[in-house]
Amino acid sequence: MKVEDIKTITVVGSGLMGQGIAEVCARAGYKVIMVDISDEILKKALEKIKASMEKGIKAGKLKKEEADTALARISTTTNLTEAVKNTDFVIEAIPEIIDLKKKMFKQIDEASPSHTIIASNTSSLMITDLASATKRPEKFIGMHWFNPPPIMKLIEIIRGGLTSDETYTITKELSKKLGKIPIDANDGPGFFTTRFLFAMLNEAIHLFESGIAGIKEIDTMCRLAFNHPMGPFELMDFIGIDTSYHILEYIHRETSDPKYAPPLTLKKMVQMGYLGKKPGSKGGFYDYFKIPKE
Repeated sequence: MKVEDIKTITVVGSGLMGQGIAEVCARAGYKVIMVDISDEILKKALEKIKASMEKGIKAGKLKKEEADTALARISTTTNLTEAVKNTDFVIEAIPEIIDLKKKMFKQIDEASPSHTIIASNTSSLMITDLASATKRPEKFIGMHWFNPPPIMKLIEIIRGGLTSDETYTITKELSKKLGKIPIDANDGPGFFTTRFLFAMLNEAIHLFESGIAGIKEIDTMCRLAFNHPMGPFELMDFIGIDTSYHILEYIHRETSDPKYAPPLTLKKMVQMGYLGKKPGSKGGFYDYFKIPKE
């Protein structure tokens, strides 16, 4: 199999990452099948993809005809088996819950053609572990995208213990065809980007908890001193407080490194329903601690 043989890409999950990945693939000329648990969720995802493309049109980065053609390439379904039975490449973008992912990968493995490559967009879970849920670990790889996918250029490529050279080469070449820059990282909890980022995010919480500086002050200092587009607490709201907690918990469990131990603040926020900028959330750090945003 060669990268030129890839015609259809199935994206499993239509949240912020899934819908962005689907948009990028469709704009690059691929037939895209987007899968999620309900038609309502998929309808909202398509609306957001359309809104994203409309922004591109207004910014002069995309022509209306190109957007219409790309949208026409995207179909949706709630039936995972149907979505993968004729696909060439699968990109998984569901929540960072290892048992959920493994169950889904097993189903994909059983229902998809033997040539199909399965890629996980996980930001923290080890690829070798996820691949063990399938009978094709040689065709399993990590393809870690960044938010928002239509804008962010990096794709972190992670080989599992048995990922073949062919799978690796095709995934890197596909990433380039999608207009991205693929960079290798070795398999391990959090790879490079997540491990590096969450050491900083966790330290920001510890500095707040120890009274060094307030949440708003830390966010503002990071923006002004380091030219970050948003501060660490704003970023965790964007990522999701529960997602942040689970990532730290996983890395800490797998590495026994104390700097990744989830702070009590995060655990309390998750227990109280403060999950950041997510549907059904009570809010994020500023809401939980009643901090005026202006």
